[in-house]
Amino acid sequence: MKIIWQSIKLMMASVLLVVCFLTFKGYTEYRNALESKTLDVAVEEIVDNPSFVSISEVPEIYKRALLAVEDKRFYKHPGIDILAIGRAAINDLKAMAFVEGGSTITQQLAKNMFFSQDKNICRKIAEAFMALTIEKKYSKDQILDLYINKIYYGDGYYTLRDASEGYFGKHPKDLTEDECTLLVGIPNAPSVYSPTNSMEMARQRQQQVIKILEKEYGQLENGPLLAEIVQ
Repeated sequence: MKIIWQSIKLMMASVLLVVCFLTFKGYTEYRNALESKTLDVAVEEIVDNPSFVSISEVPEIYKRALLAVEDKRFYKHPGIDILAIGRAAINDLKAMAFVEGGSTITQQLAKNMFFSQDKNICRKIAEAFMALTIEKKYSKDQILDLYINKIYYGDGYYTLRDASEGYFGKHPKDLTEDECTLLVGIPNAPSVYSPTNSMEMARQRQQQVIKILEKEYGQLENGPLLAEIVQ
């Protein structure tokens, strides 16, 4: 029994050392990112883009769909969502691969502002540190402003305004429910869900977005019409 207990303690100590090492590596990557470009400069680059559009100019249905799909507890967490991370870790362990990241909108913004699209533990830790820093300095709506102007919608569109004008020929404020729910689904896999790449795949993803949205908020005003469009 004593030998078993000692083995358990040794294993726990080893795990703790690994966690500390990975956390240090992630923190170092976070610090290096800020030294190469300050947060203020990174934000200015987004805001100064002529295509910048505020979340306040976008239909409410887009914002609701975005939060429902990407980060249900966006207004409740400090930049990282422990519940989402735990769920993702369990699913990743089951699959023995990075199948779910558990990233919040703020973490995704941090990644797009400072890091590459590589998936590894140290990078996720660096993103978490950066997300906490972003949340300390900016309001939730400001973070959403930055996010919709720093995600990829396929076809070379890196802002919501560019995507709206490119796909539909209109300003984001004029988007319909159909167009909003379609756009929200694209960033999950732009090369797959871009309407110009495959409208069928774009509509399938849109259907997933609508189901998640209606689960969170109830049936959309034009729900039946959307269902017919998706089919």
